[in-house]
Amino acid sequence: MSADPLPEHALAKVRARIAAAPQKPRRGQRAKPAPSAPPSRASLVTDFLEICRLDPLVESVRPAEPAFFGDVEHVADFEVVREGEPMLVEVVTDADLPRHPYRAVLLGEPLYAEDGRRFLIETAATLQAEPRHTTVKLVMQCRVPVSAGDRVRILHHLDETGTSTLVECASVVQNSRDGVAAVLALAVEGFVSVEVDGPILPETRVRRRRSALLD
Repeated sequence: MSADPLPEHALAKVRARIAAAPQKPRRGQRAKPAPSAPPSRASLVTDFLEICRLDPLVESVRPAEPAFFGDVEHVADFEVVREGEPMLVEVVTDADLPRHPYRAVLLGEPLYAEDGRRFLIETAATLQAEPRHTTVKLVMQCRVPVSAGDRVRILHHLDETGTSTLVECASVVQNSRDGVAAVLALAVEGFVSVEVDGPILPETRVRRRRSALLD
């Protein structure tokens, strides 16, 4: 005796449930990773501040005051002074970018406030570009205590050489368990600068930094 077929409305529910369920990979086929969520504004601001902290040319970062662009008043996120030039910087997510009134600056059109400060936009594409993004994160993870002796030895070595490689700086460390982490910890503190536009390598250049960007 054959079973009665399901009513059409019941079949529709079954089809909808199957369509909504995640597809299982076939045998021998790897499951596709779930798409990652776009970075939040908070995480992008953190990325921006970490980049500024490791940039030896950045002299100061502070919340921006309102500025006028023509007759329009606009408040950016930060005023950054880099190599003596004050700039207004705004961190914008991909979701907010299409609605931003000054998004044309990303196409190379310069924009200046009435007081002469240049306006810049930072996005996920600029802040999380590789390999800099990974390098900055690796350096910022090295918030380890550095003994007074190791601190003096590293800085004295740089005073003597002017510039050195990461592996050479790490070789003068005596008290810290990880010489590389000790050198990078001084970069986080602002006493030395390291190249962050490339990956962390033995030959990564290290220089003495005369002015630190403090919290």
